Amino acid sequence: MANTREIRRRIRSVKNISQVTKAMEAVSAAKMRKAQSLVTSTRPYAQHASEVLSYIARLPSIDSELDALIQIRPTKRVGILLVTADRGLAGGFTSNVLRLTASFMREKRAEGLEVEVVTVGRKGRDWLLRYDPVVRAEFMNMPDSPTTYDVSPIARVLIDDYLQGVFDEIYVIYTQFVNTIKQEPVVEKLLPIEPVEPSIAMAPDYIFEPSPEAVFDRVLYGFTEVQVLQALIESIASEHSARMVAMRNATDAALDLIDSLTLTYNKARQEGITNELMDIIGGTVALE
Repeated sequence: MANTREIRRRIRSVKNISQVTKAMEAVSAAKMRKAQSLVTSTRPYAQHASEVLSYIARLPSIDSELDALIQIRPTKRVGILLVTADRGLAGGFTSNVLRLTASFMREKRAEGLEVEVVTVGRKGRDWLLRYDPVVRAEFMNMPDSPTTYDVSPIARVLIDDYLQGVFDEIYVIYTQFVNTIKQEPVVEKLLPIEPVEPSIAMAPDYIFEPSPEAVFDRVLYGFTEVQVLQALIESIASEHSARMVAMRNATDAALDLIDSLTLTYNKARQEGITNELMDIIGGTVALE
């Protein structure tokens, strides 16, 4: 059995760790509440923006360079926008989305397609560089409350690559926020924009001001940007939730370990006292 000094040292070390994990849990909880509020307020707009894009894809072709965003062409090269975190200590948050990404890439390559990835977050970038260097562009250090200003460069890279024929299809892989306990990694098709089902009714006539081309260009680019922004917001909320839960579990495990070590310390201390008493009694008997 370890001596009492070593056990006391371990107890102090575990207590320090529990204080750190508890502080990290509190910070993540505060950030999670803010991110959750942002998700619930932006999700309806993003969903309606996606519906509008689907309706636009059913309109007659308009003479615009962005018209290619709704034109389906033979697929040879696939682009992936992978959204991960910059930091770890978030439980299975990163590993789950990376596992889905690896499976999706294997599936596309099995079909004979080339795959390249645009990464958001250091964890995804590092994983790809370690196992499969197909990183076309990388973005890191995103704020906890991203805006269109932050995602505009990402959307521009994706749209430009699609318009120039670098990619024939673009997907976004991120972690969707369900609730504090549950976050699900998902794959969604970003480009080309698929038209809504013919069975769904839509307005027969549209009036475009100032011109169809101007409206078409702005709506297609702006609403595609919204989809990227929503993916980042969902991922950030999921990351903070996962980290809060992971730190809470780490704190609970540390407290359990402290209880176990305290019990071991008391046993070792009692054993030491008993041995000292036995030595004293043995010496007294020897003198008699």
